Amino acid sequence: MRVVLTIAGSDSSGGAGIQADLKTFEAFGVFGTSAITVVTAQNTTGVRELVALSPSFIKQQIEAVAEDFDIAAVKIGMLYSPAIIETVSRFVATLKVPVVLDPVGISKAGSPLLQEEAFEALSQLFEHVTLLTPNRFEAERLFGYRFGDTNSLQRLTKAPCAVVVKNQVLELDGHARSIDQLFEGHTRTLFSTPHLQTANLHGTGCSNSSAIAANLALGRPLHVAIDTAKRYIYHALLRAPAIGHGPGPINHKAGGRHVAP
Repeated sequence: MRVVLTIAGSDSSGGAGIQADLKTFEAFGVFGTSAITVVTAQNTTGVRELVALSPSFIKQQIEAVAEDFDIAAVKIGMLYSPAIIETVSRFVATLKVPVVLDPVGISKAGSPLLQEEAFEALSQLFEHVTLLTPNRFEAERLFGYRFGDTNSLQRLTKAPCAVVVKNQVLELDGHARSIDQLFEGHTRTLFSTPHLQTANLHGTGCSNSSAIAANLALGRPLHVAIDTAKRYIYHALLRAPAIGHGPGPINHKAGGRHVAP
């Protein structure tokens, strides 16, 4: 069985972060391991408190996993501070396996999830990762890219890794489609599914990057991994359990192997 390591924050409501990553890994038949960076007290209505773990303890978690397992891929989520970013960067620089970085800097609603000084520090990871998966707010903050504005593409197309900008909604032939754009230098590839009008979006970004990492661990090419993850999220949204008083979690069991190639 392939082993995937997630380095990310914990979500006490179970819909995002480490919890969503492990559920997604299981859906694709890979074994999930974890190193927790941040512990949160949160539910579907918001985050109440956040405690970052020490970089030295995060390092201990990573080393404990790496010494015991043959890691086939790594997913990186919420890192929060420059010190944590530096610790994780030193680790991934030694790897020869796929690494997917979900920058987790700004929420879908536009709220900051990363210390201000950590945004610049994130760039030190880019040359060591296979794929970066920002949402539209993160893509603008990191690269100045605004959807549909070709003049803002310059920094993004010069990124040292592939970048997929997630979930831009377009009307195509009278139907709303959710579009993910993959940029590999100046080459752009689009991935789409029907756009669903739903409030149950909690953890979609975490789960999408985890699904990509799981498929890369299984040996699938990057384009196949991204397409499979895109369809996984669609099915998970379609069958979301509608629980909680805020934006609810997706159904991690609804996708997985049946959408895999």
